[in-house]
Amino acid sequence: MNASLALRQYQNVNLQAQVTEASPHRLIQMLMQGGLDRISQATGATERGMLAEKGLLIGKSIAIIGGLREALDFEAGGELAQNLDRLYAYMVIRLSEANRHNDAAPLLEVGNLLREIKSGWDGIQGQG
Repeated sequence: MNASLALRQYQNVNLQAQVTEASPHRLIQMLMQGGLDRISQATGATERGMLAEKGLLIGKSIAIIGGLREALDFEAGGELAQNLDRLYAYMVIRLSEANRHNDAAPLLEVGNLLREIKSGWDGIQGQG
């Protein structure tokens, strides 16, 4: 068996175990980190001119942002949830622009925005 294939399979099993055991708060953290990772990878692919890989990674980033939007609870979250929804919608637009124009700047912008949101989310861990 190829060593890199074995490593990937181990990582998939490990991730599945983490997801199964994670609290809702932790699942959102994992989504945010996954988004940050894909955005970073897409930035590198853009800078190296790897357009197919860049498109795939941006698509994954958009899907993750979509998952974050779907997880919003507008009833409990009120104005904050509405603001996050608008910010997530803006991020999707910027990611699409990065893909269309092969431009890393919007990727960096979205990464910074998501990092800031994640920092706030990490800060509420254990509350409630």
